[in-house]
Amino acid sequence: MAHDNPTRTAALTPAALAGLLAQGTGPRVLDVRTPGEFRASHIPGSCNVPLDTLREHRAELLTHLDEDVVLVCRSGARAAQAEQALAEAGLPNLPVLDGGMMAWEAAGAPVDRGEARWDLERQVRLIAGSIVLVTGVVGVFVPGAHLIGTAIGAGLTFAALSNTCAMGMLLSKLPYNRGPRTDIRTVLASLREQA
Repeated sequence: MAHDNPTRTAALTPAALAGLLAQGTGPRVLDVRTPGEFRASHIPGSCNVPLDTLREHRAELLTHLDEDVVLVCRSGARAAQAEQALAEAGLPNLPVLDGGMMAWEAAGAPVDRGEARWDLERQVRLIAGSIVLVTGVVGVFVPGAHLIGTAIGAGLTFAALSNTCAMGMLLSKLPYNRGPRTDIRTVLASLREQA
C-alpha cells in the first residue's frame, strides 16, 4: 500500500490485491459501483455496496467492517468518496484499488462477468455529446441554443476539476443502472458471511 500523505487515500495495486486474494488471506472487497455495473463485471468474492447505500447506511456497515477492506469502483473516484464517508463514520484509511476495475481488468486479474452494459462514463459521454451536437445544429436556426452546449461543457469541466459528476450521479439513478434496489439486510448478511 502506498501512503503519499496523511490526507490522501491509501492505494493498493491490482497485482498486490490479486496476490492477497490468491493466498486466501486477502481483504474483503467492497465494490461501490451501481448494481448494473457490478453485475456486468466484478472481482470474484466482492460485495456490492453502491456508494449511495454506503453513505446512507455507513453506521450500520461500520459494525461489520474493519481495516481489512479494500474499496473498488470503476476508476477509483467513487471508492475514494466511499473511503471518506467511512472515515467520517470512524473507519479511516481504508485502501482503494488503484485504478479501480479498469486497472484490475487491464492487469488480467480474475473477473466474474455478467450481462455487458455501458459503464457510467460512456453514458455521460453519449448524453453530453448528443446535447452538444443537437444544440450546435439547432443553434444555426435558433439563436442562443448553442449556450446549452456551452453549459454542458462548463459542467464537464467542473466535473473533471472536482472529480465529481452530477450527470453521472443522475444517470446512476436510472433503472438501467440501478437494477434491483440494494437491500441493506442482504449486504450486511453478505458481510457477516465474509467475516
